[in-house]
Amino acid sequence: MSDRSTGLAPSRLTAVLGPTNTGKTHLAVERMLGHGSGMIGLPLRLLAREIYDRIVKLRGKASVALITGEEKIVPPRAAYFVCTVEAMPLGREVDFVAIDEIQLCADPERGHIFTHRLLHARGRFETMLLGAATMAPLVRRLLPDAEIVGRERFSNLSYAGSKKLTRLPRRTAVVAFSTDAVYAIAELIRRQRGGAAVVMGSLSPRTRNAQVALYQSGEVDFLVATDAIGMGLNMDVDHVAFAGLRKFDGRRTRWLHPQEVGQIAGRAGRYTRDGTFGVTGDCEEMDEDLVQAVEEHAFQPVMAAEWRSARLDFGNLPGLLRSLSEPPNRNGLSLSQEALDERTLRKLAQQEDVVARCKSDRSALLKLWDVCQTPDFRKTTDDDHQRMVKTLFDDLTTGRKRLPEDWINGQFKALDRTDGEIDSLAARLSGVRTLSYIANRPDWLANPVHWQGRTRELEDKISDTLHEKLMARFIDRRTSVLMKQLGERETILAGVAADG
Repeated sequence: MSDRSTGLAPSRLTAVLGPTNTGKTHLAVERMLGHGSGMIGLPLRLLAREIYDRIVKLRGKASVALITGEEKIVPPRAAYFVCTVEAMPLGREVDFVAIDEIQLCADPERGHIFTHRLLHARGRFETMLLGAATMAPLVRRLLPDAEIVGRERFSNLSYAGSKKLTRLPRRTAVVAFSTDAVYAIAELIRRQRGGAAVVMGSLSPRTRNAQVALYQSGEVDFLVATDAIGMGLNMDVDHVAFAGLRKFDGRRTRWLHPQEVGQIAGRAGRYTRDGTFGVTGDCEEMDEDLVQAVEEHAFQPVMAAEWRSARLDFGNLPGLLRSLSEPPNRNGLSLSQEALDERTLRKLAQQEDVVARCKSDRSALLKLWDVCQTPDFRKTTDDDHQRMVKTLFDDLTTGRKRLPEDWINGQFKALDRTDGEIDSLAARLSGVRTLSYIANRPDWLANPVHWQGRTRELEDKISDTLHEKLMARFIDRRTSVLMKQLGERETILAGVAADG
């Protein structure tokens, strides 16, 4: 359904809105491949890699580019660009542009980036915005010329109440909101049901794909995941069980918003196959209002999008700081909270040597903002992250204005190990992501191509070891085979009538 008549205008803007699991991303990929060139911005590196691999199968490696903070694969004649939203090369003109999960424009940390793409990223002939139906009123307000197309689920989603972990049906995804909880649940499922695959946002695409393959192939019947599965990672899940309804969002521990519950629960069911959701373990039952909202996909609309000026003043450091605080001048936009890059900038702007360098050299000010945008993949404290960023700034604005080989080599050697348990490997993987980000900056290293290759190889090596460790810890193959045999026997007996 649409709220206005369709037309073949020179540049068509469409918002495709609806619940999880309604094929919005698949539609966008199909539309993009109908054009000579295109770009799609996605919320997760894992999802970008999934879409990239899908398009490579259809069009070949030479036609497709992958651009994320940590990974850049850009063939000379690439026509289709699959990117994380932050990494989209907006200076490149393409026929088609799509932005996925636009409801993230309300996210306190990343929302301003999604809002910028919502307002400004456009294809020559067609632009498609994908997201939740809760965005419809805001899209109408901010983009009155957009055509809004609703997508409906072809299957029902219903609440199944509370179940013990040992009683969960096969093809269940259990969702938890901390690494410790994911591990504890996966351990219990291994002991009782034979094992589980594990999916977390911190995993590399390689580890995540290997874990999902265990689940998709039927080697294990359970998946334990963080809320990363809510963002379009496609798996055959019949039931979603919440192990908790509270999460730490980077600032505080809070209750999940109903829309977030709906996004995750909506992973249950595929196409016309119905799905169920419920709670498990110590998680309290969902109240009736929440259940009704999730079953009916009826949530409060997004009232405002987080916004930060993209017209930054690089005349001097005080001007840059002021421009970041400039309020929006239109309804439907809300000045964003200070994101990590801005918090880092404001902290470093208190240091006399930073102020002096930026005052005498405008290029140093540009570099300061550049390094402040380095993500904190390691999830350290703000102070630790700021110290690392200060090191980058000092090396990139003095002497040869490149990161020393000794520094990058030392960082690499410290991570080039595959010993230790799962937590140690996951922490090392996060460190490698930081080095990969640095290696993919165009002018930070004397030999970026060399370090791109080495960090990619190291990520693959640690990823493979992590996958093996996850299997060893969370899968008991003998129990898994036994439980499958018992399940098959129960299915056969259930089909035998009372009279034989």
